[in-house]
Amino acid sequence: MSGDGDNGGGIGSGIGGAAGDGPRDRAGMTQGARATGGPDTGADAGARDGAGSGVDAGADTGTAARLQKLFEGHRLTPTQRRIAHCMVRRAADAPFLSSVELAELAGVSQPSVTRFAVALGFDGYPALRRHLREVAPTEKPGDTGSYNEYQQAVQAEIDNLRHLAAALADPSPVIEAGRLFAASRPLPVLGLRAATAQAAGFSYFARKVHPDVRLLDEGGTMLTDRIDAAVRAGASALLCFALPRHPREVVDALEYARTAGLTVVTVADSAFAPVAHHTDLLLPAAVGTGLAFDTACAPMLLGRVLLEAMCDALPDAQARLEEFDARAAARGLFVE
Repeated sequence: MSGDGDNGGGIGSGIGGAAGDGPRDRAGMTQGARATGGPDTGADAGARDGAGSGVDAGADTGTAARLQKLFEGHRLTPTQRRIAHCMVRRAADAPFLSSVELAELAGVSQPSVTRFAVALGFDGYPALRRHLREVAPTEKPGDTGSYNEYQQAVQAEIDNLRHLAAALADPSPVIEAGRLFAASRPLPVLGLRAATAQAAGFSYFARKVHPDVRLLDEGGTMLTDRIDAAVRAGASALLCFALPRHPREVVDALEYARTAGLTVVTVADSAFAPVAHHTDLLLPAAVGTGLAFDTACAPMLLGRVLLEAMCDALPDAQARLEEFDARAAARGLFVE
């Protein structure tokens, strides 16, 4: 089944559990992710992956970066953005796919694939594929046909995490995001529908070190009121988790938040996501689509990386964690 349905929140929110509840030494911890997109990316579907990272994420990571560069600057239709999204996510296979195979994977017609290639400046899809083979590794990825559907879903998530690891080679965007979150009092965190679990997980841990975190996990007419309340209270930034399928009211809420003066940082499944045009700092982390409901391991992990960056920007984060740990021990909060 495809991942186009309204998904129940992805794999694991990290809410509860003892891990991360106690203090940790903050020295020398890793932080960072590559920022992409911005207020005007020129497209709305696909996934941006890090390039030139020094992290051995496999040949598909470099191919994904080259594909991303190829698509940049082109005004694509929604159908063409869907094809671009599919090609970036299947970067290792893209140079070897026929137009029919690509059309099937992207859920579009074969003529749409041809028009897509022409929109990129090629004579047709064969010319696009020849170009991809010239700039991509010559060896087709190893056959995973012996895997069952569950194993394939896990392997796809491993690939997503490899792409994220490659993107983390440039820490500056996430460091910037951490500083924005630390300085925003309060810090609103938005996540609706499939992204609710990611937003809730981030908020749960963020409250241990940040003095005022406000989870925005319900839509409707009250959402803009809650954004207004955060702005009146002194908020300067908003963190959004945006996962497919993207609710229209998330796009509207981000547009409203920016007009209200908030700097918007978004964790999205793609640099081409519909929220890209309404985001100041976009941090992509791909979702898996091999099961009935999308899996969101990479967005969850990127959320934890953002927490790390925020803790590094909060001078009293370690003290707050130690204080919580002492209170938890006094209350017998955890059994271990």
